[in-house]
Amino acid sequence: KAAASAVATERAAPEETISDATLRLEGLGDLVIGEPLPAGSSWAVRGAQISESCETASSSDYPGAYAMIVDSEVRRITISDDSDVTLIEGIGPGSTEAQVRAAFPGFVATPHKYVSEPGKYLTQPGNDPRLRFEIDMDGIVSLVHVGLMPQLGWVEGCA
Repeated sequence: KAAASAVATERAAPEETISDATLRLEGLGDLVIGEPLPAGSSWAVRGAQISESCETASSSDYPGAYAMIVDSEVRRITISDDSDVTLIEGIGPGSTEAQVRAAFPGFVATPHKYVSEPGKYLTQPGNDPRLRFEIDMDGIVSLVHVGLMPQLGWVEGCA
């Protein structure tokens, strides 16, 4: 785990600040990166799927969030601007690039596949799991991803 990330488990954070609506490197609520969908949870594969080896799951408890399931294990969780889920630092969709860079100064910028400058990806360097932010043309976070490579870097989900 990346020691530089404030969302890493190694950092002692007050337990009362971590809620089910806090995205962590480990996952979101009972959804855990690197594990199957939790039995009996509200997370389920829904709708049409691209393939049997890569599926997307959602939960009515987390509007605007979805999980990418590859070979029956959670590989990435994505939070969109329709969600009120944030990182413990308060960063989430709607935050500015400046806020992301202040909270996570070592993240690597790469060009966005579909969004012109200043659109970009800001990705946590180091080992998995890690964070990735998508910055839109207005310098605002549109999506937050946490997960494992290579799926963390897939720009079109399972497609």
